[in-house]
Amino acid sequence: MSKLPGLPFEATSVIRDACLCLHAQRAARALARRFDEALRPLALTNGQFSLLVSLNRPVAPNLGSVAALLAMDRTTLTAALKVLERRGLVTVAIDKEDRRNRLLSITAAGRALLNKAFPIWKETHAAVDRQLAGLSPDKLRTALRTLA
Repeated sequence: MSKLPGLPFEATSVIRDACLCLHAQRAARALARRFDEALRPLALTNGQFSLLVSLNRPVAPNLGSVAALLAMDRTTLTAALKVLERRGLVTVAIDKEDRRNRLLSITAAGRALLNKAFPIWKETHAAVDRQLAGLSPDKLRTALRTLA
């Protein structure tokens, strides 16, 4: 039985310093914590806020389109929806035209919460943009959309 050589420490340093995935994950976690903290007084997470915003449309979207928009698998989205549904913030209904589809709607209570959350999001988001001053937040958003 032969022993495989370990990855040299130099490679670890290269990955630590250059890996876009690692840096994106770290930044995403830090941003998520920041928005979670800001939205905590409303008992809302940043993920729940994003989900409610994705449902703020004139016509109820189907589960698949929301999953694609949020880059979530359908199972994870369904679990997230159940939490909001129990709170009376969203409804999930069978599509009358295609019974295999589920249509997602934000309720009046969900809209009211979203209206309270939006100024908090806006203020937090402006603070993040200020933190990125000189780094062109718009270019960063474009780059992130390209990767997504």
